[in-house]
Amino acid sequence: MNAGEAAALHAAAFPPGEAWGAAAIALMLELPGGFGVLRPGQGFVLARVAADEAEILTLAVVPAARRAGLGSALLAEAMAGAVLRGAQAMFLEVSERNVAARALYAAAGFAEVGRRRRYYPDGSDALVLRRDLAG
Repeated sequence: MNAGEAAALHAAAFPPGEAWGAAAIALMLELPGGFGVLRPGQGFVLARVAADEAEILTLAVVPAARRAGLGSALLAEAMAGAVLRGAQAMFLEVSERNVAARALYAAAGFAEVGRRRRYYPDGSDALVLRRDLAG
């Protein structure tokens, strides 16, 4: 995955204070178990696997590509990649205020298992979501 291209997509998909730069994305890809799926010009997902657990680090879809199933496809590819790397469950964090993302994750079978108070720069809580990958 090209970290520079992913950073440009992240900047288009997230508010200015929340966008990740190329160096941060490259660092995530270099983590043990780190991997990503890039759809040029549309979006990407970064994830990592540690032991039997996986985590979505970020999922970004540019506004022009939204509401066409790309988020679901990226999420499915990340889950499949996690299973191939031995993960039994996947976790992620999402802003309580991000209604569209919460609907995407609920439709994919994720359920809330925790909350991080005032986690995001805008002061919103992060909902910690989990989904079994086995079976």
